[in-house]
Amino acid sequence: MKARMRFWTVMITLIMALLITMQISPVAQASGLELKGKSCVLLDAQSGDVLYQQNGDVKCYPASVTKIMTLVLILEALDNEQIALDDIVITSPEAASMGGSQVYLYEGEKRTVEEMIIAIAVGSGNDASVAMAEFVAGSESAFVDLMNKRAKELGMTDTHFANPHGLHDANHYTTAIDMAKLAYHALSLPNFLKYTSIYEYDFRPEPKPLKLWNTNRLLKWYDGCDGLKTGYTPEAGRNLVATAKRNGLRLISVVMGVSEAKGHFTESMKLLNYGFNNYTFDILFPAGQIMAETSVSKGARDKVTLMPQEDVGELMKKGDKSEITSRVECEPYLNAPLHKGDQAGEIILLKDDTEIGRFNLVVAEDVAKSSFGRMFAKLLREVGFNFIGADA
Repeated sequence: MKARMRFWTVMITLIMALLITMQISPVAQASGLELKGKSCVLLDAQSGDVLYQQNGDVKCYPASVTKIMTLVLILEALDNEQIALDDIVITSPEAASMGGSQVYLYEGEKRTVEEMIIAIAVGSGNDASVAMAEFVAGSESAFVDLMNKRAKELGMTDTHFANPHGLHDANHYTTAIDMAKLAYHALSLPNFLKYTSIYEYDFRPEPKPLKLWNTNRLLKWYDGCDGLKTGYTPEAGRNLVATAKRNGLRLISVVMGVSEAKGHFTESMKLLNYGFNNYTFDILFPAGQIMAETSVSKGARDKVTLMPQEDVGELMKKGDKSEITSRVECEPYLNAPLHKGDQAGEIILLKDDTEIGRFNLVVAEDVAKSSFGRMFAKLLREVGFNFIGADA
């Protein structure tokens, strides 16, 4: 009897220990991932859903992944026409004096905004980051204020920036979750991946040649990778915010605080592999497919077709057989002139009658404003039809 009681006591203890372990890290237990580093997050880039995290809300030092925010503010300034790609940026003494990762700008050196963007995205230039901060906001400190304001707007509740480059400062910190939120927003900017996907760039051909090599080795090592940014300081460890796309599925991985050399690359690949092995993006309507037709008022044509701007689909766990339905919402008529790419409606996806996603519908082709002659002829036809109808 006593032996039997001891047996059940041992079994209950083991079961309780197992339950406690599962409560501590349910996702990690289910996935079998064993990732090194301080924290990590895997995000679906289309929905923003977190697919995996390990200590995602732990405070970390970002190092040069800070420059994702720096680039976001620069590209947003371009979109707002506050600055232009061919504007000339003059390197200040402060920018030229920056240490750490740099592109060796000298005081008074003149570069275009686009060259500075590449210097930041590819060469991780601290000097270029300060030069652009001064150019966009008037001073580095004013730019940092913009960084913190934008962080709050993006819901980065556990982040505070002290500079635009990432050199260590005890008051310069973030979390993997916050960096994932920032990367998610960055990918919505049309030209962000254009610059972070550049692997090499001749920044200074002469008199002393300087070729920039992208510090993100996954651009060459991992199929589908086209961004975003690495970071390293002794205090931060090795960080990498990366994104890759395969078969319509785009993922964002964030790995922070890895100590091993090249460990931020190997751990990011483990994280991305987990995502691509377990999830798929089920494409329902490919980009460019004609989805609807709507009327045009005062246009050279009476109708215009609408299409999705991007592939329309839904993230699915592999093996999930849930049925996805859709509906189209658009205006009954649009006013000319119209330009190809103008937003004109939405496709709504539903699972079990619950909305799970919205995708933009855009005008498929240009429609010019109607000439007076065409509008007059149309009016005569309409009057004629109405008159005939009245006689009948």
